[in-house]
Amino acid sequence: MSKLKAKDPQLVQQGKTKAMLYGASGVGKTWFTLTFPTPYYIDTEGGADLRHYQERLKAAGGQYLGVDEGALDFGVVIGQMQALATEKHPFKTLIIDSITKLYQTAIAQEAERLGDKDAFGASKKPAISKMRSLVNWAMKLDMNILFVAHEISEWGIVNGQRQEIGKVADVWDKLIYELDLTLQCVKRGPSRLAIVKKSRLTGFADADTFDLDYANFAQRYGKDFIEADTKPIVLANEKQVAEINRLVELLKISETEIEKVLTKAGADTLTELSGDQAETTIKWLNNKITGKDGK
Repeated sequence: MSKLKAKDPQLVQQGKTKAMLYGASGVGKTWFTLTFPTPYYIDTEGGADLRHYQERLKAAGGQYLGVDEGALDFGVVIGQMQALATEKHPFKTLIIDSITKLYQTAIAQEAERLGDKDAFGASKKPAISKMRSLVNWAMKLDMNILFVAHEISEWGIVNGQRQEIGKVADVWDKLIYELDLTLQCVKRGPSRLAIVKKSRLTGFADADTFDLDYANFAQRYGKDFIEADTKPIVLANEKQVAEINRLVELLKISETEIEKVLTKAGADTLTELSGDQAETTIKWLNNKITGKDGK
């Protein structure tokens, strides 16, 4: 029997957009995101509590979670994403504005806790771990997700001299790899534009520039996908989790092997598996008992 595990290519239906926007202050990032359908807006900076932002959010049928409600706490934000992923609700777009402030605040808090022991990037480790968990839930969540980030200078060597070669998002550097689309937002005269910096989408060619407005974006991406109703996921129930734990104990499955299962499923714990993922895991463990090892 062949040990090859690859499958035939499948035509997967396009889902909601998962994108990052970055740019200088005042280029229109927040205003643009609030034009997306039914937004659930997480404001880590307190910048959208002004009347005109609140009016725009209300007009879009959205709701607001600010710093007073825990927007600067990774645990709260991830908890909100879990709730949005598993509960029935009217929201279609999740906005985290800014992801930079959330990430940098976590680093600063850990640096303060470590004090003199902060060395070799130790203060970044908890923030990176939380970012990975946040990304896992972003991929599960059947909503448009817009991460808004600040920008910082990108440096390189030109003619033997170190100099600025552009701007990049001021956030965990692996986030861009996890998303299908990254846009740099700029202002040129009266125009506010988006420049495609990274894309896996046919409607957004690399280095393309377009007006920063929802109608334009929706036409490129597919309005029907963006405005489709959300579908909650069903998490593993107590019986499924108990059965997995029983089989793991019976088979003496190592923590490393279980970690691989969780990583593949985009979960941190067994309780974060979907019901289908839990059933697949139970089948895999039972196959080990019968000698049909394979997932």
